[in-house]
Amino acid sequence: MKRIVITGMGAITPIGNTLNQFWEGLRNGTNGIDHITIFDASHHKTTFAGEIKNLKFEDHFPKPDIRKMDRHTLFALIAVEEAFINSKIDLTNLDLSKCGVIWGSAIGGMKTFEDEIANYYSHPQKPSFSPYFIPKIIPDIVSGLVAIKYGFLGVNFAAVSACASSTHSIIAAYQNIKLGKANLIIAGGSEAAITPSGIGGFNAFKGLSQKNDDPKKASRPFDINRDGFVVGEGAGAIILEDLEHAQARNATIIAEITGTGMTCDAYHITASHPAGLGAYLAFKEALMEAGLNIGEIDYINAHATSTQLGDISEMKAINMLVEESKTQVDFLISSTKSMTGHLLGAAGAIELIASLLSMKNNIIPATINTQEIDPEIPLKNAICLHKFTPKTVKNIASLNFGFGGHNAAIVATDYL
Repeated sequence: MKRIVITGMGAITPIGNTLNQFWEGLRNGTNGIDHITIFDASHHKTTFAGEIKNLKFEDHFPKPDIRKMDRHTLFALIAVEEAFINSKIDLTNLDLSKCGVIWGSAIGGMKTFEDEIANYYSHPQKPSFSPYFIPKIIPDIVSGLVAIKYGFLGVNFAAVSACASSTHSIIAAYQNIKLGKANLIIAGGSEAAITPSGIGGFNAFKGLSQKNDDPKKASRPFDINRDGFVVGEGAGAIILEDLEHAQARNATIIAEITGTGMTCDAYHITASHPAGLGAYLAFKEALMEAGLNIGEIDYINAHATSTQLGDISEMKAINMLVEESKTQVDFLISSTKSMTGHLLGAAGAIELIASLLSMKNNIIPATINTQEIDPEIPLKNAICLHKFTPKTVKNIASLNFGFGGHNAAIVATDYL
């Protein structure tokens, strides 16, 4: 059976615009949440988010190209380029027909859609749309553009499953390589939903925190006073390869993906199953494929968005596996969303990267902002709070869930 390894990563996040900056942000407990500057949010119920900072697209792209791409696409291409460089890929030595791209985004080109519709309604008698309108908004445009840039002729599509999108893109890449459909795939996700309709829409169903007087403490997973998630933006890119293919080109191997799981709650369009049933089944499936029990996991990067129901149901799911295992459990749990906010369709890729960096550095990033853990949450002593914790990390799990009841879990192991 083919073994699938990770050989490259790239990240652009609210706490760092490169992989190294992201890790420093995680290690230092940097808070990436602040009042929105991208648009005037003063009339919204929520006025803050996790924006990308100190980034000029002109430093990465010619100005004509910037006009042809939505913000989420620009983020994606920056992250992919970093992963590509880190992986030291030599295109001249690849079979490009066996190289692919699978990308995830929950929403795609929301800002472009808003701008184009606003322009239409301001001149309804003389409708005018950009020729790039449709290509800029569709979620699969990233996978197409990445393939065009690198000449990858293999498997290519988008994964869309709300906040599990990039996790599903990585799992799909893993499966396609395992089946022999590809030797190398770039996978990940990007999102840029800090827009009037993005913030307004999430506010409409009471999903967002409204701690406008203290935004830096708003993303507080597991806390008894949590009141909703914080929208973040950015991208995470991961390069997966068949182990033999990676070894043949002398690639540096970061980790091996050993197990994956995908399920559905079949319960509600936005709320997670109250007992965490779907999350439990997804994590259990990933552990079984990896040949591990939960007692052998060292770090779990939880989806934990800082919502009342979601944080509890996820921890119940993990606790069910603990109770079943009948083994000593020594893992730590944290939610890096406390620092970055919730990157929606990009969350899974960014959080898997955070987990792999934790493995590489043997440090568990903290859950910041959380002051008092909700008494309904089990496994309280496993939650890493306030400051990073040094710990030997050999096996990690990254969990992500999306509206519609989508659940996805990835288990990865330090490559030996």
